[in-house]
Amino acid sequence: MIGKIAAVPGCKLAGILLLTALACPAVAQDSQVPAQPTPAQQPAVKQPDNQSGSQEAPPEETETRRRVKPRDYKTWSFNVGGGASLTNGTTKSFARSGGGIAAVGVARNHNKYLGLRADVQFDNLPLHNSALGMAQATGGNAHAYSLSIDPVFNIPVTKEWGGYFVGGASYLHRSGKLDSSFAQPGIGCNSFWVWWGACYAGSLRQDGKFLTSSQDEFGENFGAGITRKIRPNLEVYAEFRYVHGTRHGITTDFRPITLGLRW
Repeated sequence: MIGKIAAVPGCKLAGILLLTALACPAVAQDSQVPAQPTPAQQPAVKQPDNQSGSQEAPPEETETRRRVKPRDYKTWSFNVGGGASLTNGTTKSFARSGGGIAAVGVARNHNKYLGLRADVQFDNLPLHNSALGMAQATGGNAHAYSLSIDPVFNIPVTKEWGGYFVGGASYLHRSGKLDSSFAQPGIGCNSFWVWWGACYAGSLRQDGKFLTSSQDEFGENFGAGITRKIRPNLEVYAEFRYVHGTRHGITTDFRPITLGLRW
């Protein structure tokens, strides 16, 4: 056998060896290159359903939101109005009805039925001519400022109509001024001077300071009103109220009728 190999011509043997040497490096090189994944083999990236990128709320949180009911009343409400008042009691003897009024108020509502309301009101109390005659005065005026803090009871009737009751304590400051008077200090007081607050021990003040009047009184008030909604956050109201104040036997009584707006 060795003899046969030796008999192979040198050129043919050299050619076989050359071909073998050239083929081996190519095979080795192909075996060392790692296989690259095709684009079809790369895993697909899942896009979020929500375009904004936010995550869906947990079921517990969603259920809590569903259980929260929207508030069907305003925590704070405000009112402004005007009108005229009817005098009552002793005040009716000296002041005419029909004097103008102006009122503003604010309420803190606990729920749709119950709240606490505060009102400030100005009432003009025009003096009767007979009262000016008792004062021997050529002219004069009187008015009252009142502050009331009351519970208010709201009564919803329909989506547009409603009503309320209000009542509680009041503070009144009544004042006035006479243009002039022929009355002499020290004379006996008539009923007008008693109501005016110018008497001392049954006589007109000796110092002559009886042309002006200033009375601070405490009392009560109560009333009712109706409301009509004209816009989602605005309604008109009409109110009738009785106001009474007293101190040292001197009283002030009037019944204001007010028309206004609430929001």
